[in-house]
Amino acid sequence: MPIEELYQLYLQHPLVQTDTRSLSPGCLFFALKGENFNGNQFAAQALEQGAAYAIIDEPAYAIEGMTILVTDVLTTLQALAGYHRNQLSIPVIGITGSNGKTTSKELVHAVLSTTYKTATTQGNLNNHIGIPLTLFRIPLDAEMAVIEMGANHQKEIAGYCTYVAPSHGIITNCGKAHLEGFSGVEGVRKGKGELYDHLRNGKGTVFVMWDYDYLRTMSAGIPYLIKYGTREADIEGSIRQAQPFLEVEMTKGPLTGPIRTQLVGDYNLPNVLMAVAVGSYFNVAPEKIRTAIESYTPSNSRSQLINQGTNHILLDAYNANPSSMLLAIENLTRLAAKNKILMLGAMAELGADSLAEHQQILDLIQQHSWKEVVLVGGDFLTLEHPYRSFSDSRAAGEWYRSQGFEHCHILIKGSRSQKMERILES
Repeated sequence: MPIEELYQLYLQHPLVQTDTRSLSPGCLFFALKGENFNGNQFAAQALEQGAAYAIIDEPAYAIEGMTILVTDVLTTLQALAGYHRNQLSIPVIGITGSNGKTTSKELVHAVLSTTYKTATTQGNLNNHIGIPLTLFRIPLDAEMAVIEMGANHQKEIAGYCTYVAPSHGIITNCGKAHLEGFSGVEGVRKGKGELYDHLRNGKGTVFVMWDYDYLRTMSAGIPYLIKYGTREADIEGSIRQAQPFLEVEMTKGPLTGPIRTQLVGDYNLPNVLMAVAVGSYFNVAPEKIRTAIESYTPSNSRSQLINQGTNHILLDAYNANPSSMLLAIENLTRLAAKNKILMLGAMAELGADSLAEHQQILDLIQQHSWKEVVLVGGDFLTLEHPYRSFSDSRAAGEWYRSQGFEHCHILIKGSRSQKMERILES
């Protein structure tokens, strides 16, 4: 079936789903395949549950009048999402980077939503399946869209750009994340820089953290640059204070004065400045920008400050890489408090650099005094160190609950695979 005809079916049934466990009647069911599953096998079940049509790529599962046979379901899903995006003549902002993508996306969405009907990535749907599903959720009457794009290897962002077609872009930073897939930090910059390449070729607009020299270099040749940072930028601000929450003093741009956020850590300064830059560029009223940022509350184990009895817990356990781990630990070291506890889960997808990167974290820890240091899983179990170790977060949680800590400041952080939030489960 030509993509134009399939799109007409989508307009009649504008709900796309890929999982029978969350299927809604009247949807289009795309029977995706994975390493351990074959969605074609669930096509009949999806139809029985009320799907209007099932898109399949194996003739053996065809049901006359109810299934649509395509060459490859995934590429069809992406192509259809791209076709839908091309019906939208609105600004589409693509966000990628090693750290801070989701927080930045949420802040930008909060700011733009005060003035425009703005669609955005839900949760962490930022991969080759989640991004098409996000595009389908952009209504035809939307005025803005903010799309988060994750990547763990080169050419991935370039692939996303073929159907997201961002008109504006943001790279939050390029750090030590997914080193195994990117083959080092230079590979990270090349991979994330594919967003800049797209916008350079398409004469798009980028918002650049001007403090980062490497982003200055990477963005060269892009016709429209909006610079934010602490100096030499269009939008400037600095840290007023970082404890218990980040307060930013805006000094240049339409918005000046303090912004009192509910974000933990001075490493969130670039995210706040970015949101101000985007809002200012799109003519959002300064006070609306301030209110939107000040009202945003982190969730889903991302820089959440949890007061539990007399303890203050920074739960930043959605993910971790060497760059974000370093920033989180250094943030805690600057805190004016006596009883500090680190509970760190191992970092994933670092390849041949994994042992060295974990050792660097250990070297940093050893430079400071702690009430307790707890290390969980992965290469933290391989290296020698004087700290308490556990094979998994459940065991670490049992130990933590048995200690009866009082009046402590506790950082809980680790890669998604370690599920460090389990430490707080009762």
